[in-house]
Formats: sequence, structure tokens, C-alpha cells
Amino acid sequence: MIEQRSFSDSEIGKLYLVPTPIGNLEDITVRALKILEEVDIIAAEDTRHSGILLQHFNIKKPMLSLHEHNYAQRIPQLINEIKQGKSIAQISDAGMPSISDPGHELVVAAIENDISVIALPGPTASITALIASGLTVQPFTFIGFLPKKNNEQKIFLNSLKNRNESFIFYESPYRLLNTLNNILESLGTSTKIVAAREITKKFESYVRGNVSEVIDFFNNHEPKGEFVLMVQAIHEAQKIDVSDQEIVDEIKQIVLAGEKPNIAIKEIAKKYNQDRNKIYNLYNEVSNG
Repeated sequence: MIEQRSFSDSEIGKLYLVPTPIGNLEDITVRALKILEEVDIIAAEDTRHSGILLQHFNIKKPMLSLHEHNYAQRIPQLINEIKQGKSIAQISDAGMPSISDPGHELVVAAIENDISVIALPGPTASITALIASGLTVQPFTFIGFLPKKNNEQKIFLNSLKNRNESFIFYESPYRLLNTLNNILESLGTSTKIVAAREITKKFESYVRGNVSEVIDFFNNHEPKGEFVLMVQAIHEAQKIDVSDQEIVDEIKQIVLAGEKPNIAIKEIAKKYNQDRNKIYNLYNEVSNG
């Protein structure tokens, strides 16, 4: 039987998932600082790295390391602390716990032990980069880090070729060009790429273009910093040759039949495998012209 429980129902401690800045320390929230000051223990991916953050905000709390190499020992210890009435904040080196960082295993263990898990909103590189990319924002799929082995990466990228959404990858500067070349081979020359680096930091920048243009750029400019790589495949072979006027006429017919314009635009964009924003602008230009 499923039982709904309020966070306030628990008589034991709680697990808080607290995002930390991905570069700019000013991005930490007031609530995050409040929780870090109130909890009994902070579970950190790297206590040395997190110690710098806590010192900056003058937060003095006991820290325990939590990473993939000590899960077996540390998770039972943390769960026991919570059962004894202590509250724990879990943080990663930067951004959201569990998102390409440690955290998920502790969350699962807490849920299995009927412990309240409370996630705070905050900085995350993937969504921050996506909304500034200019690519189609919805739908999107967050992939995280691609397979490191070249053949496995190619197989994975090939599995994406017939899908119609934006993809978000994390990539190191040392593997960036190899990954871009695999994207070119797997998804084709028309694939749109936005490579964002050092999000929220001093040297934040975006490189936008088709995959060949982005490869040329990084062949002439050494990749530096951590990258959020956003990809939108354009399936040219599936496109149907249709004029702008024919597209607008079809949308008008659907609207006259009683459908909302946004729904009609979405339907026609899918039918002709066209960018929805482009068709939306086209329809509005003609309707308002």
C-alpha cells in the first residue's frame, strides 16, 4: 500500500540534497546556506574542495567524504547517523548531487530506510547552458558523459540518429575533438552543435555552428575548460520538399477545423520534420503581415 508522507512527519533526521555553485560562488542560494548552517553533518564528494566553499561562507560543520570508492562503508554510516536523529546535507564538488556526480546511492538508501529526502533547487550546468544555446529546448535529453571507449561511443551516437530532440553531453577538453568527429560520422554534417565552456566562470563562452564548423574552430583553438556539449541532429533525408506558403496554408486549415494554432504548428513541424520555432515565426509573419 502506498503511503504519502510529509517531510514533517519524520521523527528521525533528514537528508538534504544541496546544489553548490558550478563556478561563480554568488550563485549559491540563501536557502542552501541556511541548510548547510543548520544540518549536523555535511557529506561531500571531496572534503578538501568543499572546505574552501564552506570557509568562504564561514560555515563550520563536520564533513564526511562520500564518493564512489567509499560507498560500501560510508552509506551505512550516514544512514545510521540520520536514524539517530541527525540531519545530513549532501553536496558534490559543483552543481547538483547525483547529476554526473555522487549522490544517487545515498538517496536510494535513504528512501529504503523511510528517511525524508529533500532536494533544493540550484545551479546545474546542463540546463543553464541549454537555455542560452539557441537550440530547441523542448524536448531535450540529458546524457551526461558519453562512453570513453571510441567504439562504444560510436555505437551510442548511432542509436540517436533518428531521434528528434536536443541532447546534452558533458565532455572534457581532451576528448572534445574526438567526440565531435564521432558526432559528424554518426549524425551527419547538418547536425547543429553548441559547445559551452566554463559556465558561470570568468571565461564562459559558446561556440555555435554545424558540427563541421565547430570541429574547424577547435582545430584552430585548443579546447580548454570543462564543456557542456549540446547537439541537435537535422535529418535532411527525411525532410519533405514543401514551400513556406504550403506550410502556412496547412496550418490555417487545421486552425479553421477548430485546433489551436500552437497545436497545428507542432503537428506540421513534426509532419515535415521542420524546426517548430521556424514554422511558428513563419506563421506569425504571414498572419500579421
